[in-house]
Amino acid sequence: MTVDSSAARKPRRSAAGKAGTTGSSAGTTGTKRTTRTTKKSTDPELVQLLTPEGKRVKNAEYDGYVAGITPDDLRALYRDMVLTRRFDAEATALQRQGELGLWASLLGQEAAQIGSGRALRDDDYVFPTYREHGVAWCRGVDPTNLLGMFRGVNNGGWDPNSNNFHLYTIVIGSQTLHATGYAMGVTKDGADSAVIAYFGDGASSQGDVAEAFTFSAVYNAPVVFFCQNNQWAISEPTEKQSRVPLYQRAQGFGFPGVRVDGNDVLACLAVTKWALERARNGEGPTLVEAYTYRMGAHTTSDDPTRYRGDEERLAWEAKDPILRLRRFLEASNHADDGFFAELETESEALGRRVREAVRAMPDPDHFAIFENVYADGHALVDEERAQFAAYQASFADAEAEGV
Repeated sequence: MTVDSSAARKPRRSAAGKAGTTGSSAGTTGTKRTTRTTKKSTDPELVQLLTPEGKRVKNAEYDGYVAGITPDDLRALYRDMVLTRRFDAEATALQRQGELGLWASLLGQEAAQIGSGRALRDDDYVFPTYREHGVAWCRGVDPTNLLGMFRGVNNGGWDPNSNNFHLYTIVIGSQTLHATGYAMGVTKDGADSAVIAYFGDGASSQGDVAEAFTFSAVYNAPVVFFCQNNQWAISEPTEKQSRVPLYQRAQGFGFPGVRVDGNDVLACLAVTKWALERARNGEGPTLVEAYTYRMGAHTTSDDPTRYRGDEERLAWEAKDPILRLRRFLEASNHADDGFFAELETESEALGRRVREAVRAMPDPDHFAIFENVYADGHALVDEERAQFAAYQASFADAEAEGV
């Protein structure tokens, strides 16, 4: 069955359109790729507006999308990244203290998330993974609401429809299908809003993602696939997942792909605005590959020192997204010491608020895991519940005996 809509009848740009800014020389594996934004020929080819040294570089195709940005806007982007990193660090510390069961850090990916998150309109809809804390911040989700699930006291913590920000998705890649279906519904409703789906480089190897690409292309769905390529799918490097750069996969499905410097908040803002504009104009899906780095562990249960070296991490620390914007603000006289000091005070206050909120949360119900497994109950679940109850009671018995 086909869907006949006005959006679907609009002509789509070929994958050689805007995606051409990334160049075609990268299409053959084993060949050296040149770059139009950095001096080192060994660097990957990507869209970059702000260098790691904090220097603004021109880009004829994307400068227009940030042409109206003001010093106030730049300071706001910097504030977003700093506060997001502070919240993330506090959550990691709380997990280490036993207050959370698990945490997935976004350290190093602040520019990709804040840049893309601030490109969205209020009526756009977001489908995140479990690491989009910066996007949640941009959508107005209280940071403390993100922590209830990781403490085990709720199944999400916020109403998705209040902020057009879906609940975190733990199953790898499935949210791309949810986003595609939602975007197809947007077209049927005749709305001009867009949908964005976040996923990582590891999820790009999932069949769900390929299916989402197929459906979105065939039905011309207004969806942006935003892949944060942080170089590691837990312990598996990107080069062992794909023989070509991830953004080039879009060409096989019939829509454009573009690689952007994921540590450059301005470039992420500009490229995402362009992709969202395509979606709203009925030009179909886009794949954005934000080339960035996961500075910390995959989650707090992971030890990255077992599979990657310090040299790699140090090289990426030199490309820190927050440091490069600070350098630009200082060089342009857009921020003074007073601004940074005030932000540091605000940052510490946020950390205290998060600590207090988490410690005030109730302990999880130990028996909730047995509820809602079967609609009418099940003998095996009843048996397991009884065994668990006996196990819990053994601790009370031990305390009573002074063991």
